[in-house]
Amino acid sequence: MDRQWWKESVVYQIYPRSFMDSDGDGIGDLPGMTSKLDYLKTLGVDVIWLSPVYDSPNDDNGYDIRDYRAILPEFGTMADWETFLREAHARGIKLIMDLVVNHSSDEHAWFVESSASKISAKRDYYIWKPGKDGAEPNNWVSVFGGSAWKHDERTDEYFLHLFSRKQPDLNWNNPVLRKEVYDMMTWWLDKGIDGFRMDVINYISKDEAYPDAPSHSESRFQWGGQYFADGPRIHEFLQEMNREVLSKYDCMTVGEMPGVQPEEAALYTAPERGEVNMVFQFEHMDLDSGNGKWDVRPWHLKALKEVTYKWQHSLNGRGWNSLYMNNHDQPRMVSRFGDDGEYRVLSAKMLATFLHMQQGTPYIYQGEEIGMTNVRFPSIADYRDIETLNYYREAMEGGADEAAVLRSIHAKGRDNARTPFQWDDSPNGGFTTGAPWLAINPNYGTVNAAEAVADPDSIFHYYRKLIELRKKHDIIVYGDFDMLDWDHPEVLAYTRSLDGRKLLIALNFYGGEPEWNPPADAVGSEAELLIGNYREPGTRSKLSSGIRLKPYEALVYLL
Repeated sequence: MDRQWWKESVVYQIYPRSFMDSDGDGIGDLPGMTSKLDYLKTLGVDVIWLSPVYDSPNDDNGYDIRDYRAILPEFGTMADWETFLREAHARGIKLIMDLVVNHSSDEHAWFVESSASKISAKRDYYIWKPGKDGAEPNNWVSVFGGSAWKHDERTDEYFLHLFSRKQPDLNWNNPVLRKEVYDMMTWWLDKGIDGFRMDVINYISKDEAYPDAPSHSESRFQWGGQYFADGPRIHEFLQEMNREVLSKYDCMTVGEMPGVQPEEAALYTAPERGEVNMVFQFEHMDLDSGNGKWDVRPWHLKALKEVTYKWQHSLNGRGWNSLYMNNHDQPRMVSRFGDDGEYRVLSAKMLATFLHMQQGTPYIYQGEEIGMTNVRFPSIADYRDIETLNYYREAMEGGADEAAVLRSIHAKGRDNARTPFQWDDSPNGGFTTGAPWLAINPNYGTVNAAEAVADPDSIFHYYRKLIELRKKHDIIVYGDFDMLDWDHPEVLAYTRSLDGRKLLIALNFYGGEPEWNPPADAVGSEAELLIGNYREPGTRSKLSSGIRLKPYEALVYLL
């Protein structure tokens, strides 16, 4: 086994605006985060992934960076950040930062200079093109809707922005720009951080011909991902980044890579290639998408089995998986894949078992460990996310039914994940003494950390046990994965195997009570229940066939 600390770690993502506010301005901040480090130490996590706290105009909540080496004042000061890092390390918790270098803010000094003149020394830091036939250089659509190009009247050219108009794409073909990025990364690593989560890193290499995307609808703008996702020089750039920066530090890297498939991911994560440790893939995040994200369809257990097996099998012995079911860009997993009503606690535990027993590095998104749910705000005025607001505007301009649009937002909107953390049942859930930047989920009276920590049978303590098991049993980290019962309509079951030992995991994904049969070679075997969300662990018994599973039950046996 190629043992690595980042394979054996559990990562906790903090979304700074929504974690903990220390000064009553309604916005989470660094001193607030520092005050909650003991909570994370109790949970047992090894690494914090901190979403952006850099100086930013906040057009896309910090993913539009104005200064890569400064802290946004609403989060605190650089001294506050240094205190946070020092206190995390003092508790044995590592810190990885968000690396957002596909694009910057249009208020970054580089872009200000780049846009000043066609002969600016930094003109080539960004992607500028003349118009074509009186319109945009090509028909690519922005992730946030509309054209991916914005006209600049001063120089009469267009710049590329795959995201917001205030997020111009950096030109990675420019070696001077790349050196600027590497110098910035080195600066942060020298301050003591332990790695990076790399935002849409597989978008940094574009097809230099910038061709039109094939038309698949009546819209003038089309998705051009085939020309910039996993682009022509991406492996070259990542290998150079590793050579120039990352290889000089004992750090971890995870690349967010929309659209990546296992064969490509195996290249990105193969240790001998020197690129990244693991990737965030999105295939399981698209199981409930029809014609795009907002076209919400029922997801199917068979499809989840297929995606899970494909990624577990494809990267085994070749690369490494990241394991997640929600983050700051995704709905709450208990609302999406479980039952956030009657079976909220049981289904949250079951989903956690599903994830943490796989091969890969688990990521916990803040609030997941207490079973926070999606929010159903009644009006678009309650939402803050740029993607959500743009979708609503375009849909309403296109004559859509408002109730249907809001249903899609309730299911898939990013603000589901961004409502403030629910610390206790006091006003605003203990997040702030002021008015929160985004309204808190009304269920904070019953769903909160204080209640979860006090209850030994809570989701929080179940997560603690999962993390403890991971540290105790190397089979959970390194064992081979095999899927069972492909055609069972309600149960997802799999095994993990290492050095003659075997784990058997059975998960009821629904509210019924199906019968499940362990594999024939396990029936009659003596098994120890390592963890279960109904039954007391530690008991040993002989496995029998015809096990009746309770609603959303999770069972993990060591054979």
